[in-house]
Amino acid sequence: MEGFLPTVAFTVFGVPIRDTVVATWALMAILLVLAVVINRRKPTALEMLVDFINDLVSGIIGRPAVPYLALLGSLAIFIAAANVVGVVPFLVSPTRDINTPLALALVVFFSVHYFGIRTKGLFRYLKEMASPIFLLPLEIISQISRTISLTLRLFGNIFSAELILAIVFLLVPLFVPLPLAGLGIFTGLLQAYIFTALAAVYIGAGIEAVETGRKKEKG
Repeated sequence: MEGFLPTVAFTVFGVPIRDTVVATWALMAILLVLAVVINRRKPTALEMLVDFINDLVSGIIGRPAVPYLALLGSLAIFIAAANVVGVVPFLVSPTRDINTPLALALVVFFSVHYFGIRTKGLFRYLKEMASPIFLLPLEIISQISRTISLTLRLFGNIFSAELILAIVFLLVPLFVPLPLAGLGIFTGLLQAYIFTALAAVYIGAGIEAVETGRKKEKG
């Protein structure tokens, strides 16, 4: 069990760097290289992937997703790759370390507020969050709870799937774990979709509130 948990790979000026952090850096570099290579050799394939994610996100939030495509597309691709890579023996999934899902959830948290402030302006955004004022504590609790939910959902599913797969590989190291590996890949892709879909829903809800407010003002 100790070997399965994230371990310190090395230290930098006394700061411990875990193996999951190293795996995150390596995965980011690999995805960047793949994107450059595919864009040069098979640009159509990259365009199809972008169009697929765009259509998927647009269907979720009910409006063109181009302003949010860079964020949501990057989340979807990175989380899917990070989840699936853990199925390969001797490789580490970054999302099995709770710090990675937490960091991703915080990115979503701040992005929702960024898009809201960019669309409405800081004063109007804060005013609508505290209108009526007695709902402000509930709004803050809601923002925090959904960030925690995003973190624990992704971490719990990936950690449990990899733990089960590791135990089965130890007990039956031949062909029996292969179906479980396939299930792990499916679970990883599903969790990437769920995380991205929820992020899109949160952003879409904020923009919907903006549009509703504008319609009332025009009316």
